[in-house]
Amino acid sequence: MTQIFVLNSAYGLMTAVAAMDAGAIPASPSGRILIAVNAAIIPEAAPGIVEARELATLRARFDRVVDLNELLAPTRPPHWRVTANEAPVLERLLRQAWDIGGEVELFLQSPQVAPSRVFIDVFAGADVAIIGDGLMTYSPIRNRWPHTVAGRVSAVVYADTVPGVEPLLFPDADRMPVAPAALRAVVDEVAAATDDPEIGALAGLDRPALILGQYLSALKLITPDEELRMQCEMIDRALEWSPGTIVFKPHPSSAPALIDGLAGHAAERGVAFTVFQGGTPAEVLAVRAPFVGAVAGFSTALPTLRALTGLPIAAVGTELLLQRLTPFENGNRIPVTIIDALTRPDSAHAGERMQLLVDAVGYAMQPVIAAHLRSRAEEFLAAATAAERQRYFARSRLTSLGLPGGGAPGLLARALGPRDGASRITEVQLALRGAQRRSRRAWKALRGG
Repeated sequence: MTQIFVLNSAYGLMTAVAAMDAGAIPASPSGRILIAVNAAIIPEAAPGIVEARELATLRARFDRVVDLNELLAPTRPPHWRVTANEAPVLERLLRQAWDIGGEVELFLQSPQVAPSRVFIDVFAGADVAIIGDGLMTYSPIRNRWPHTVAGRVSAVVYADTVPGVEPLLFPDADRMPVAPAALRAVVDEVAAATDDPEIGALAGLDRPALILGQYLSALKLITPDEELRMQCEMIDRALEWSPGTIVFKPHPSSAPALIDGLAGHAAERGVAFTVFQGGTPAEVLAVRAPFVGAVAGFSTALPTLRALTGLPIAAVGTELLLQRLTPFENGNRIPVTIIDALTRPDSAHAGERMQLLVDAVGYAMQPVIAAHLRSRAEEFLAAATAAERQRYFARSRLTSLGLPGGGAPGLLARALGPRDGASRITEVQLALRGAQRRSRRAWKALRGG
């Protein structure tokens, strides 16, 4: 069976390789193919995993590496589309070009969008495993997949950086957690191969603290002024570790005015400030530099750094972001919830309690897709304080779903609410399916079939 990996980030590649090295993804006698994707808006300005020299030994784990951007040019991989008629033709072409003779198994990052979604359609009989994309993997899937497709998802492979918590993505698939030790071995390998002159400059700094920028104003979650205030607060939070220098790793799209504002705030606080402009991932950077702690908004890097290195972490702005995320089912909600619960000084969420929180938020986000989590949501909300419910849930959402902490249930709540083990929406869906089957039989009888 040939294994095809469609990956678009260094984090996804490191997760996949760590799973391969640990034996969680068994070796394939028919070989492994890496389809490297650069999904950046301007790929030329943001080198992808196929060009990064420090990832060369990871790419060497595969028998063939394909640069999908080069193959599809001038079409960008996120814009790739294939019709139902084109899919079988393309499968034959790819099998011939890549010398694939037998069965195929797909390992996909970002499976809901192109190009991963295209590979699902092209290799229509292939089993599918999901390679985790950081904390987004813990969220329920955004849109329901046809059973013929969802039923092919056999496993979810993810970096186990949130102790005691499993992802909500594709709940019927096997969970394949990658232990922090296995991931750390791969990160160490990448760190040893990283030749970034800016890292060398960090070695002589006095007790540096790392601040990670996410450019949240670009996502329309907060205003640029709010983002500046939030990141100034990150400096204040980092001062609790008594650093000698603040190291700011900005988002590639950060405006110069933001950096200038942070430098001014650091000067007011009497602490040295430097900007790390290198492209080295935060996970690798933390292995190479002697940081005393890391602060961010809701970056996946935070729990990863803590799991891999034991580095103290802190988050700023999560309570505001929880209120700003719209609609409620926004895919960032679970990552923000996890980071908030991990870093709040007064948080009691860990292990099973954290899983219960994630399950409850996941159900409130996707009450139809995650209908099996309703009892978990009720359990969490019944025991939660009013402050906890207000922090993680919109009261209107609880009301509409008829959950503890909401008001009087409305029409949607009655529709989604359980009745004899099934929701009314489920009953209607089953009735419609039955009617469709009966109509097909009747039409077949009329045609003499």
